[in-house]
Amino acid sequence: MPGDRDFIQILDAALAESARKSGEWLVCRLGCTECCIGPFPITQLDARRLREGLAALESTDPARAARVLERSRETVARGAENEEDPCPVLDPETGACHLYAARPVTCRTFGPPMRWGAEPLGICELNFHGATDEEIAACEVALDVRQLEAGLLDSLERSAGETSVALALLNIPDRSLAST
Repeated sequence: MPGDRDFIQILDAALAESARKSGEWLVCRLGCTECCIGPFPITQLDARRLREGLAALESTDPARAARVLERSRETVARGAENEEDPCPVLDPETGACHLYAARPVTCRTFGPPMRWGAEPLGICELNFHGATDEEIAACEVALDVRQLEAGLLDSLERSAGETSVALALLNIPDRSLAST
């Protein structure tokens, strides 16, 4: 059975195809942080990937990793994650994601027109200004990897439920967004 690395390669290939099709309609760039504000649910698979990315960052840039952890602690200490809180992985000065290669599925798929099975995913409101529904649809890429992702999640005890970026990085187990 394919593993997480295969899953991410499939996802990233679909995203690259959608970005290619979208051309200049797609304005997602380094420093644009519109989609990096507020908490959002991530899977335990995303959480594991983020923790692995943080471990790698700790070995190459311990100071940067420490800042990510500090922002995560501050987010959790405030109690319920605020709709206006930036993602703790976001560098507040540059708008770069410190764990970009390990980012969650939501972060990978938000922005360009993608379809997950029968469901369209969110398209950033900054993209496709002036485009018709037909022009947007022509850029869409369908991706149906639910079964693959579900199998990978089963191996991580799905009962743990969803979490958030801050909780995942602090390795706070068995807490869902509803309890933050």
